Amino acid sequence: MALRTSMKNIMLKKFFNGILALFATSTVTAQSEPLKILFIGNSYTHMNDMPRMFDKIAKDAGMNVIVEKNTQSGASFHVHSERKDMYKAIKKRQWDYIVLQGYSRELAYNPADLDTATIPYLNQIIDSIYSHNPCTNLLFYMTWGYDEGYSEQEDVNSYVKMADKIEAGYRYLSGVYDVPVVPVGMVWKKVKELQAMDLYDPDRAHPSKQGSFLAASTFFEAIFGIQGRQDLGIIRERDARKIREAANHILMENRVFYKLDRYQLDITTTIVDTLDEEKMIVEYAINYPEIKSIMWTFEKGATSSAFSGVYEFKRHGKYKIQADVVNGCGDTRTYNREILFVEPERKRRKKICKDKKKDIEETESEETE
Repeated sequence: MALRTSMKNIMLKKFFNGILALFATSTVTAQSEPLKILFIGNSYTHMNDMPRMFDKIAKDAGMNVIVEKNTQSGASFHVHSERKDMYKAIKKRQWDYIVLQGYSRELAYNPADLDTATIPYLNQIIDSIYSHNPCTNLLFYMTWGYDEGYSEQEDVNSYVKMADKIEAGYRYLSGVYDVPVVPVGMVWKKVKELQAMDLYDPDRAHPSKQGSFLAASTFFEAIFGIQGRQDLGIIRERDARKIREAANHILMENRVFYKLDRYQLDITTTIVDTLDEEKMIVEYAINYPEIKSIMWTFEKGATSSAFSGVYEFKRHGKYKIQADVVNGCGDTRTYNREILFVEPERKRRKKICKDKKKDIEETESEETE
């Protein structure tokens, strides 16, 4: 416990949260070094090769990632703690993120039961992770309830009861370890309410392909702060769109609740348009509690080492903002954000009209001569 407590104080969660503002569009481009992500779980993780879906979503969005999984069907955190192959996977790389997923019915226990049936084994796993790399960022993977609950246990004998108990279980672990939770189960609940697609495998517990895509999409937005691109060919685009919208809604509404609001970099772009002038403004901020330094680059020769501030561009167009962050572990990571300032339609039309008027005047002048 002492090792875990001391090491978690220097954890760096590299959340990159993008904000879309009025009259501007923004995209995130890949960081200079690959973000290394390991999923540890059971069949809820490896069904339909969910980590591979996540990898495809991330790379299609331009992210530089290395994604791997280490799973065992039916494994609880107790079972995970006894798996030699899991510890080997933890030591394989200097992971930026490790995702931890336990057995669904295990996480439906009450806190007192979790304290004895889960916490001792999670301590062992987490201490091993931090011993290998104290800067690894942990994420808990909140799963979902069975379609009709678990009939042999009264407090989880319906979908809603089981889903709510699992959420409470993961939030309890989040409080014990001060680790964010990725609320896949809550996104699942929102999509399930739409009755637009079947998220379950025929056994009514495991995920269908749509269910696994939901998990992958939720993890992508939780980590990178943006939605995945459209039409990836994994599932029908109509279903994918509804899943992305649900994930975005749950995450935007509950980032603080699930501890996903910390350790993030924010860029907001705005065009201030008045009759007299037009300002293209970027507000930037960094919220890394354990950070040594940062250097922002907006344009050639325009930099800032401030944690937050405002920069004004002089012209419409596409720009790349770069942030070089030195974290509490002394590692440097570079993030790039492409932004596009679009000329307002009113001014664009006014310019076109002005150019046409000028052409007419020049033509009339030539004819007069």
